Amino acid sequence: MRQEEPGLGGPLGPIELRKLVPFEPAAASDPLGWVGLEAARYRAAPASEINLSPLTHHTLVMITRPPEELDLRYEGVKRHAPPPAGSISVVPAGSPAQWRWSGPKDSLHIYLDPGLVARVAAEAFGLDPARLTVPPLDGLDLPHLRAAMLAVDAELTAGGAGGPLAAESLGNVLAVHLIRHVLAPRQPARGPDGALPQGRLRAVVEYIEEHLEAGPTLEQLAAVARLSPYHFTRQFKAATGLPPHEYVIARRVERAQQLLRADELSLAEVAAHAGFSDQSQFSHHFKRLVGVTPRQFQMSARIA
Repeated sequence: MRQEEPGLGGPLGPIELRKLVPFEPAAASDPLGWVGLEAARYRAAPASEINLSPLTHHTLVMITRPPEELDLRYEGVKRHAPPPAGSISVVPAGSPAQWRWSGPKDSLHIYLDPGLVARVAAEAFGLDPARLTVPPLDGLDLPHLRAAMLAVDAELTAGGAGGPLAAESLGNVLAVHLIRHVLAPRQPARGPDGALPQGRLRAVVEYIEEHLEAGPTLEQLAAVARLSPYHFTRQFKAATGLPPHEYVIARRVERAQQLLRADELSLAEVAAHAGFSDQSQFSHHFKRLVGVTPRQFQMSARIA
């Protein structure tokens, strides 16, 4: 199968994401409203040849089940054998690429906005974004980058249960690990940030409480703390023990518990008032954190 792709401009959206590969992904981020990154997981992709014109995004591909044969070409990279499972390839934005393989292949594809990478380079590493170049990379065995990619895969599996805030955080983490690899050993990573000062933490917590239903973004929370998203995330976790998106989810679950105890709203209404986008996400996170379903909790509260 041969697939010719036109060049793509602007953020990757629902139509563009599915144009990249000529078969349906097992899971994809295009309906989830993510900003800064898109992702798609493919399972048992059949033998194919795909020619991609230069994309606007950096493409990270992790092969989770290598095919029988693989021929890969892009900007100085020429691979003529399948890599080990877990290996990562990076096709920089603006690079055409050719993939040809035989036998079924499983892979995870993540598309990072170069603007996000440039912002993280400036905020987290003090670099001039204009001087940062993401080179073509192949066969990477980087546990931290792989773990970050698998976290994106887990978020896909959960149907984006963490919401846009989780996607923003994951995009930042991916950019950090990519830049660290590109810079090493030229520049050591900066030391850890301290904890968010109590005054700023109090302001952020108050903002979260006031905007639980609307769903605060990482950019908004960082602005309240008067920090970059990268430094805010690190300092917030140091102060609370949780990344921002997990803290927001925990507070939503706690608010849901209060509403369920009052027993005045339906489960769907509780989910909406607690800030969950739908009842499925509400049930998923409630059971994960409380140990029982919302309905079971509500019935126990009535008995008590």
